[in-house]
Amino acid sequence: MDRRLPRQARVRARAEFDRVFGEGRRTGTPLLALHLHRDDQPPRLGLAVSRKVDRRAVGRNRIKRALREEFRALRAGLPAAAYVVVARAAAATASRAELRAAFHDALRRAGALPAPDLTGTMPAASPVPVTTPRPTGE
Repeated sequence: MDRRLPRQARVRARAEFDRVFGEGRRTGTPLLALHLHRDDQPPRLGLAVSRKVDRRAVGRNRIKRALREEFRALRAGLPAAAYVVVARAAAATASRAELRAAFHDALRRAGALPAPDLTGTMPAASPVPVTTPRPTGE
C-alpha cells in the first residue's frame, strides 16, 4: 500500500513556501509553528525540520512522519489552504502523541479545526437544596 501524500497534497516549490511564509497567518505551540495561507486549492502540507531541531536525520524524519500521518488523517476535513509546519527544538524530544496534540492545537488556533467540545460527559450538577433553620423553642 502506498502511504505517501499525493503530489497535489504537498507544498513543494520554494515560491510556494515563500508565499505561505510571507502572506500566511502564523500560530505556534512550544513544539511547532504553523503557517497557514488560505486559497482555493485543496489542503496541502509543507514541512520544515532543520538541523537545529535535531542534527540526526533519523530524528528529523521521525518528526516529519508523525506530522504527515496526522495531516493525512485530517486532510478531508480541513479547509482549502497551504499548511507549512516548522518544527521547533522541543519537537526533537517529543513523543508522537505530543507532536500530534501540538499539531491539533496549532490547527485549532489557526481556525482550521473546530474548538473541542467542552461540555464534557458528566451531567450537570443538581442544585443544592436550601434548608431553612428550624426555630428553637424558647
